[in-house]
Amino acid sequence: MNNKESVKFLFLSALFVLLVFPVAGVAQENSVFRIVCWNTENLFDTRHDSLKQDKEFLPSSLRKWHNGRYKKKLADVSRVITAIGERQAPALVGLCEVENDNVMRDLTQYSPLKEYGYRYVITDSPDNRGIDVALLYQRDRFKLISHQSLRVYSENKKYRPTRDILHVCGRLFNGDSLDIFVCHFPSRIGGVTKTEPHRLSAAQTLKNAVDSLFAVRLHPQILIMGDLNDYPRNKSITGILAAVAPPLRPKKNNLYHLLARKAKNTDYGSYKYQGHWRLLDHLIVSGSLLLPDRGFFTDESKAGVSRFPFLLVEDKKHGGVQPFRTYSGTEYLGGISDHLPVYVDFQENAATR
Repeated sequence: MNNKESVKFLFLSALFVLLVFPVAGVAQENSVFRIVCWNTENLFDTRHDSLKQDKEFLPSSLRKWHNGRYKKKLADVSRVITAIGERQAPALVGLCEVENDNVMRDLTQYSPLKEYGYRYVITDSPDNRGIDVALLYQRDRFKLISHQSLRVYSENKKYRPTRDILHVCGRLFNGDSLDIFVCHFPSRIGGVTKTEPHRLSAAQTLKNAVDSLFAVRLHPQILIMGDLNDYPRNKSITGILAAVAPPLRPKKNNLYHLLARKAKNTDYGSYKYQGHWRLLDHLIVSGSLLLPDRGFFTDESKAGVSRFPFLLVEDKKHGGVQPFRTYSGTEYLGGISDHLPVYVDFQENAATR
């Protein structure tokens, strides 16, 4: 090999190294940690729980919720979660409207999600319908430390039992802790005004837990996500939680709504009601998670609503599109959910470790 050939060989070898190995290095040093939250619209199994009002989701019910439909729903939910992850499955997935531990076991062990090795925690709420909230997590990216269910109480005499709030604490790659709250606040059925006290009670329960963490954590890193059955401007969020759109200089012990600014757009939302898009599904973080000098951080541009075409269907009544839901009343439509998933990407910056 002459000098020219040697130089050419070294140049091509160096170019190969620069093109290939730094990519892997960047992925290790500055990787994306995606978190998803989604109301799955009544992810029930086909078995009757005598302690819950789940009879509408049985093979013998008007909905004819049989094993074939249940398996299809599991496969659809797993397909959506995988699709949202893009190049890799999401590190964490909060789920609302899942019935029980049996459903979560089927989802993680007997659906396409099995290959991703998810583990889960789920509440055991007193909700009359028997629906709960859960968190899927990948053990190699989130080391579970603890979890607890926060019971929501109300002084209102007409209060009906609702979903517990799931609080999960885990360890991140850099040794810091991340506290996550998965929520599904009481619904608006019965009227917005009449049911608001129930949501305010849930928000206060959540706020008390968050304030306790602010008091004891040296560097509190908190994420609140879920279907709050309220909009970003409502009292439960702006009043009790005091969560607003992120300012230029966030304070680490304040709460900020990552989708509040985007939700001002009339065409933006995770749920469509009477022809209007609304944001019922929320992503709220402590200010500490907006500070780039930390090893784990994000900003509002990294949060959004997933709008894959297969999640949507034509809105024949109001125009445009709407979520492709599983049921309309008792009519089986074969869709996935009446809500769209929300997501946020965090930057894992190993350089700050």
